[in-house]
Amino acid sequence: MQANKHRYLLPLLLVFVTLGIKAQEDPIVPLPIKAVKDSITSTLLVESPLVDTKSKDSTEVDSLPKKKPLLLDKIKYKAKDYVKLSKKDNKIYLYNEAEIYYQDTELKAGIIVMDYVTNEVYAGRIKDSTGVYSQLPNFKQGSQVVIPDSIRFNFDTQKALIWNSRTEQKALGSESMKVLAEMTKKENDSVYFLKDGKLTTSKDTLDPDYYIRIRKAKFVPGKKIIAGYSNMYLVDVPTPIALPFAYFPLTTGRTAGLIFPTFTQDPNRGFAVQNGGYYFPINDYVDLSIMGDYFTNGSYGFRLRSIYKQRYRFQGNINFSFENQVFSQKGFDDFSRNTTYNLQVSHSQDAKANPNSRFSASVNIASSEFFTNSFSQINVQNTQNNNQSSSISYSKTFPEYPSVNLSLTATHNQNNQTREVNLTLPTLQASMERIFPFAKRDGIKKGIIQNLNFQYNLRAENRIRTSDSLLFTNRVFEDARVGARHSLPFNTNFKVAKYFSISVGGNYEDVWSLNTFERGVESEESNREVILDTLNGFARYNEYGLNASIGTTLYGTFNFGEDKKIQAIRHVIRPQLGWGYTPSFEQFYETYLDNDNQEVLYSPFEGTLNGAPSLNSSNSLSFTVQNTLEAKVRDKDSTALEPKKVTILNNLSFSTAYNFEADSLKLAPIGFTGGTTILNNKMNINFNGTLDPYAIDNNGTRINTFNINNGGSLLRLTRASFNLSYGFGSDTFKREGRQKDEAEEVSDQYRAASGGSTDDLFGFGFDNRGGSTRNDDDVENPLYTNNIPWDINMRFALGYTNTNRQNEISNASLMFSGNVALTPKWDVRVSSGYDFVNQGFSQTQLGFKRTLKSFDLRFNWVPFGRNERWDFFIGITSSILSDLKWERNNQRLIR
Repeated sequence: MQANKHRYLLPLLLVFVTLGIKAQEDPIVPLPIKAVKDSITSTLLVESPLVDTKSKDSTEVDSLPKKKPLLLDKIKYKAKDYVKLSKKDNKIYLYNEAEIYYQDTELKAGIIVMDYVTNEVYAGRIKDSTGVYSQLPNFKQGSQVVIPDSIRFNFDTQKALIWNSRTEQKALGSESMKVLAEMTKKENDSVYFLKDGKLTTSKDTLDPDYYIRIRKAKFVPGKKIIAGYSNMYLVDVPTPIALPFAYFPLTTGRTAGLIFPTFTQDPNRGFAVQNGGYYFPINDYVDLSIMGDYFTNGSYGFRLRSIYKQRYRFQGNINFSFENQVFSQKGFDDFSRNTTYNLQVSHSQDAKANPNSRFSASVNIASSEFFTNSFSQINVQNTQNNNQSSSISYSKTFPEYPSVNLSLTATHNQNNQTREVNLTLPTLQASMERIFPFAKRDGIKKGIIQNLNFQYNLRAENRIRTSDSLLFTNRVFEDARVGARHSLPFNTNFKVAKYFSISVGGNYEDVWSLNTFERGVESEESNREVILDTLNGFARYNEYGLNASIGTTLYGTFNFGEDKKIQAIRHVIRPQLGWGYTPSFEQFYETYLDNDNQEVLYSPFEGTLNGAPSLNSSNSLSFTVQNTLEAKVRDKDSTALEPKKVTILNNLSFSTAYNFEADSLKLAPIGFTGGTTILNNKMNINFNGTLDPYAIDNNGTRINTFNINNGGSLLRLTRASFNLSYGFGSDTFKREGRQKDEAEEVSDQYRAASGGSTDDLFGFGFDNRGGSTRNDDDVENPLYTNNIPWDINMRFALGYTNTNRQNEISNASLMFSGNVALTPKWDVRVSSGYDFVNQGFSQTQLGFKRTLKSFDLRFNWVPFGRNERWDFFIGITSSILSDLKWERNNQRLIR
């Protein structure tokens, strides 16, 4: 509010008092003085929304410019105990829960004194009967809120003096910076000057566990704090962490700035400056972070990270890391230098952007030793991942009938152990929707003729197999295989005798290749078949076959009575009998003479992208039967009206085949698979195996003699595997377990995307995001009373092999992980496993986390093994001051 002259304020406030004050100190009594008309006409001009003090003359013309009104809005005030007007002091006194409102300014306090001549307001606390101060002033102007011990504010100049102020500034997301100062001078709406202030992110502003003390500072709300000499205090104890001057950004959006590095010491590489760099907010949709590391032994690295997002269109990120790793010192025998890299790209398109086309990318390309030797790697899970895969795809749909789907994909798969890399650059796929030529498009299809349909599919590839050392060289294309496969499947289905479903169909394929191979004998001395020549050019062959199947579903129910605990068991059987015929395609085979003048049959298409056509004809009959078993159990809840369904077997399947065209071993081995869940779906059990009806000779080769006729059993178990996983914890035996919150769900997605397991069986990340067994609301409690949160995850795998009478357990391992919150502020984690065959522990990891109010203390340790290491960290939890930290690590180098 701007006032031209303070003498105009008194009449206006008297008008407010006359209209608005309900309680006065003394009633106004008229004085016994006779009114005498003044000869001088009053020219007082006051513009107020409440009283018009002047009748405007229509003939009057004022040559002077009009002045701004004294008050721009009404002043509203109230108090609980009393409102006192003192004409002697020109002040209004408000006591107990006093409040004043003027435009965007709000002031609440225990006591408020307003001088209506100088337009100044003083607000302070009040003392109760016990001598305790209460009702601190709460000053709000716009979005800025200050809570001091006392305040002096001028409505005209908008300046203020504030004692022991406390304010909160939103910085990043839901986080905020608390600003405390013994003396604050408000210069205007956007500038404050602080004296003897404190900055902290602690929740307890009255007694913070840490703060940064500043002697003098300039404070611009919502933007920055510029301070002189500043140093950090822990529990009111000064620390050596100090700066001659400091700059604290308080912007809620993204701003460019330095990324403060971490100073560490690595026993293998020396002293280091890590994770320092600069952040660039390029625009509203894209940003860029550049960070680097440097070690005193000469090792260095840099990382680029960019995140982009445009709502309703796309989002993604790009990460690139490069490291120059130096081992030992120059002049020593074990000195070596190695460079590693890692490129990660993730892109996804919003479904609303274009319903008929989509582009997505998920790229993870790295040196084979990057995840084991990287000095910036903090996720132990990635060290257990021996495969990296990437995919970039674009798909397009043409919705007109018949609709066609096209997709173009480039893939990458790399094995870090063998260093083999497989690429498809690119893969083209096309498919046309199924067409029913003898039926209406929107009508119901009945019978064998109307259900007749066909479809067209195309798959073309350029496949490359190479090593990681040749990945970015011209030699990578030397062994490229290019080919395409066209397929035209047709099918019809109908029912017979109401319960039997019959399907009849076939498939025609046309295979193209851009190269073939001529084979022969290497030399007269050697009888070894080799590739004599590669014939570049177009070549093709075709394949076709017929198939049919008949199946039904059988239900069997065994009732035991409604008074029994198990009332009934239902058995569902789905048998299916299939037939398939494929002729021999020997017309696509050629011959050459070996050293014994014997003709050897071969196909020029052997070794091409899609391989050679089948030489042996097949006329086989297959049989498959699937079983499920369920039970009706009386519910423990007496109020339940229906019994509870319990699954005994999710699946138990058997399959085999008989080939009429084979000259021997016509019956295929019988494969079986099954699975179930028990203990309220907490334990998963899965098993599979193979039963062979034929015997083997002394060399372990299958012979055309049934095993029972060779003195053995009816079927010979040649292979079997068994897997069991179980997770339980403190909430398992409760009626309702604890549901994961949004933060834990995001953490599980992050860990799964990083190549790890959400149950920590393969280790856990050093950043320790999520995975806690406690609720954050319990952090304020010092101890748990009778329920300590904990959880355990286990996975047992067993493998059996008996293909050559070895009758041995090929693998048997138990993996486990556990979390326990000893107190609401202590989390302990463990992950390990044991191999019973090789008699050794798998990767073992121990870790704990301690919550120290505003600080996090973390320690992770891999005590032995290939990835032996330890990591220690202590730092401020809030990301605003996350650069205030100290961390150490020791990592075993693998070369």
